[in-house]
Amino acid sequence: MDFRIPEWIEKKLEDIDEFIAREIKPLELESDNIRFFDHRREHARTDWENQGLPRKEWEDLLREMRRRADAAGFLRLALPKDYGGEEIGNLAMAIIREHLAAKGLGLHNDLQNESSIVGNFPQVLMFRDFGTEAQKQEFINGMLEGTHRVAFGLTEPDHGSDATWMETRGEKCVRDGVDGWLINGEKMWNTGLHVANYDMVFARTSGKDGAARGITCFLVPTDAEGFKIEEYLWTFNMPTDHPRISLTDVWVPDTAILGEPDEGLALAQHFVHENRIRQAASSLGAAQYCIDEAAAYARRRKPFGKPLAQNQAIQFPLAELHTEAAMLRALILQTAWEMDQMTHREVALKISDRVAMCNYRANRLCCEAADRAMQVHGGMGYSRHKPFEHIYRHHRRYRITEGAEEIQIRKVAGHLFGYMSRGGSEK
Repeated sequence: MDFRIPEWIEKKLEDIDEFIAREIKPLELESDNIRFFDHRREHARTDWENQGLPRKEWEDLLREMRRRADAAGFLRLALPKDYGGEEIGNLAMAIIREHLAAKGLGLHNDLQNESSIVGNFPQVLMFRDFGTEAQKQEFINGMLEGTHRVAFGLTEPDHGSDATWMETRGEKCVRDGVDGWLINGEKMWNTGLHVANYDMVFARTSGKDGAARGITCFLVPTDAEGFKIEEYLWTFNMPTDHPRISLTDVWVPDTAILGEPDEGLALAQHFVHENRIRQAASSLGAAQYCIDEAAAYARRRKPFGKPLAQNQAIQFPLAELHTEAAMLRALILQTAWEMDQMTHREVALKISDRVAMCNYRANRLCCEAADRAMQVHGGMGYSRHKPFEHIYRHHRRYRITEGAEEIQIRKVAGHLFGYMSRGGSEK
């Protein structure tokens, strides 16, 4: 078995590093753009007087970064060739995501808003696999060109991980001779809705509460009558682009359905494994950054006349974290490689538990590493003049939002104890 990183991926990392040095770092330092990454970052990014939303200057900078990355051929690397990508696969994406996150905070890879010189684009693939030809033409091209932004409305105020119990309802309704649906309900954590012109709204259209079948995905225009943003929810890491919305008698035509009616959960879960393995790699990279920075500081800092690094109280916790990072790296890369040898269906049947292991352990590791880096750095570690508080506050969300770690541990236990059927659901 060959455990070496393929040469073409190594070359891609070199090209990425050269591009960052040539294009992205100068942009990061231009016109005091560094304020978005130094101790001023939270204030610089957040328009406190406008519901805590991202400042326009911040989002303009991210847009320019993505434009340059796209022009250089990096932004779409993971996409199919039909959409200007190279279909590099999960192994390459995991290696790249760790590599970028391990560099620390910077314009090259700002995970707070999933903005990176190498994009993920899960919704493009959702439209590719589930959209009609008309939807593919409009939405895939629109998202890549920047004319369309699509939010994701699954979670509700009273329902998160228990998505099959959602209370939002879609009922058949003919309007002006056109077959369609009337949608009523509430959604929460619709990330990016402040700039989206569509929202993927999941609603129960048949079946009983708790049934996986009977949920439909609708493409709802955000300017539709009855679609209302009620509030933006302020979070541990600001700015926020996470609103709570209400839908009151919102009507959409049949053509607004994405995928098959009553099979909407298949869309919601289709790329969960790809997202989780890539997020795991990002958390691993950020964790390794914290470990390396803490170790370097411990070698430099000399209280009482000797380096902190000579103290076992400093050595042992970092050595434990470094060891776990090494073990996770091996599991993540092996799992990502195996995913590249399988179909989506096979991944769900055979190794979804290992994807869950990678994700929940990496997210937890990142929080522990950031916390330890703060402790090693003392007062400065606690301050915003170091990036550890930002890394902790951001990656803490992934222990909830990428599938709560309890749900992922439950999946691992389901496989371990034989409670999962061949289809991946509980017996």
